[in-house]
Amino acid sequence: MPLDRSAEIANLKTLLDRFGEQLANADLRDQVRSLIPVFHELRNLGCSLLPEAPNAARDRIIAYLRRYPMTLIDGDELLVISGIGEWARRVRELRVQFGWWIYTGMTLRELAEENPESAAELAAALHIGVDQIRPDQYFLVRPEQDRDAAHRWNVLNSIRKQNLSVKAKILAYLRANVGTPVTLEELRYLAGDKSEWARRVRELRTEDGWPIFTRMQGRPDLPVGSYVLDEDKQAPQHDRKIPDDVRVAVLERDGFACRHCGWTRELLRPEDPRKFLELHHVEHHKDGGANTVDNLVTLCNVDHDMVHAGRLEAPKP
Repeated sequence: MPLDRSAEIANLKTLLDRFGEQLANADLRDQVRSLIPVFHELRNLGCSLLPEAPNAARDRIIAYLRRYPMTLIDGDELLVISGIGEWARRVRELRVQFGWWIYTGMTLRELAEENPESAAELAAALHIGVDQIRPDQYFLVRPEQDRDAAHRWNVLNSIRKQNLSVKAKILAYLRANVGTPVTLEELRYLAGDKSEWARRVRELRTEDGWPIFTRMQGRPDLPVGSYVLDEDKQAPQHDRKIPDDVRVAVLERDGFACRHCGWTRELLRPEDPRKFLELHHVEHHKDGGANTVDNLVTLCNVDHDMVHAGRLEAPKP
């Protein structure tokens, strides 16, 4: 049942009327001072909109965002619902200390510069175009709390302080979290809030051969807006030039499953040595085999090693 706020609204009208009277002939300072109780009343009214989180501004912010997951929220909305001027700091605390996947419009716009496919996927989930998203907007990617995030942020901060390049920091952080999805906000902060973070991730995957995946690039099981390093192992030099669109086309053709044993990510078990999928050249690259859909086949890491050891014949595309 909605709360009755008629008394607060009536009091606010009285305070505004009093301010209107001050405008006629009062000193500037008296006019300013007459607005102070208006601000306080408005703040109290905004804070009362979430009766389930009446005490802490941080609790009100996350309660509001959880009501509207994957919805763009203006910063001014969080100002109203929190009732404090330092609401942005509370958002950061929610992200860093408490593991809530809260993204900013700025991060999404930077992602769009280097990875338009992933940015478009996120924007589509928000039902808006990337170019319509403002830097001062926020959205909650996952309504569930990531309870391991606080530990990751501690690791992140230790790497962030090291005298390394942005790419080296990102790689070190991903290698410290093999198999665990990390957020765009984590990588952006790791890069010192420099917009190059998305470009460096792309270079690590496409030029340096690290198996870094997103939903759009071979791991549809991943949470939207996350990256994961599948294995702490670089691809051989000849495998690093497989274009992303070819890689995705092969995985989709093969149903995201090993063509020999049928293993998929859904079958991942701690005791099973099969951990990820790889693309195998049917005609080896050293023999002139091309990075094309017709010359590539999906294998789990175990079967791929067996093929190269000569103990298994590679399936045909």
